[in-house]
Amino acid sequence: MKLTDNVLRSFRVAKVFRENSDKINCFDFSPNGETVISSSDDDSIVLYDCQEGKPKRTLYSKKYGVDLIRYTHAANTVVYSSNKIDDTIRYLSLHDNKYIRYFPGHTKRVVALSMSPVDDTFISGSLDKTIRLWDLRSPNCQGLMHLQGKPVCSFDPEGLIFAAGVNSEMVKLYDLRSFDKGPFATFKMQYDRTCEWTGLKFSNDGKLILISTNGSFIRLIDAFKGAVLHTFGGYNNSKAVTLEASFTPDSQFIMIGSEDGKIHVWNGESGMKVAVLDGRHTGPITCLQFNPKFMTFASACSNMVRKWALTSSE
Repeated sequence: MKLTDNVLRSFRVAKVFRENSDKINCFDFSPNGETVISSSDDDSIVLYDCQEGKPKRTLYSKKYGVDLIRYTHAANTVVYSSNKIDDTIRYLSLHDNKYIRYFPGHTKRVVALSMSPVDDTFISGSLDKTIRLWDLRSPNCQGLMHLQGKPVCSFDPEGLIFAAGVNSEMVKLYDLRSFDKGPFATFKMQYDRTCEWTGLKFSNDGKLILISTNGSFIRLIDAFKGAVLHTFGGYNNSKAVTLEASFTPDSQFIMIGSEDGKIHVWNGESGMKVAVLDGRHTGPITCLQFNPKFMTFASACSNMVRKWALTSSE
């Protein structure tokens, strides 16, 4: 089924999960779309089965805490950052709940984590003003960049380049094979002192970059020229919460939650808002992602995950 304005408007909440006692800080769909994994401030990692629509397993990271979590290419392993003790990134086998490797190096909280879509490389950005490049097979940092401010970063869908958003005013594009030579393109944006950038994502077709902020707008830019195509606003975020914005898998639509528990959807080409979906969340929707393979998406607020699906057509 193709996503259209009308199809998006007909999504409804299909399941509500209350597995957590504290804020869900991140979740990620497996590349095959069959599972979704969440991390929470209550130190738990919950694995959900997308097809059966139920929680499968809960693991705990009580000593180190768990913050940003990402699937690797194997559906039974993840990497995640910590929010206790240290800022080491951990590589965990979900199969036997054992650490495979540690990636030490960051000296402050990790605020961005992105897995390459094609191989075992991943990048992390930290409040220590560095971006580090890693390989799952080695505990040693494969590359280090010092920046002027807080970074956000992400791989492009082909895994050839990555983008770094620096100081909430610049997007720099790096070639993975020669990133130590510096960026091959730099796009300067209009600086907005009322908010800071909290996330950066490429669309699946690689043509667009979505910049999330902790203000009440997000920006869509051309990935090749850096021109701002649209600025999307009109949703509530008065407390400067980090709200995750996402593309739909076809790269056509952009979605973000808001502090009043509603989800706003825009058409990326026209820039028009096409839907406002009410998930009856009790707080800000901090996590929001579309399933890469199936016609569902998930949203999370303080301690609840909601799974959305299409209502049957009339």
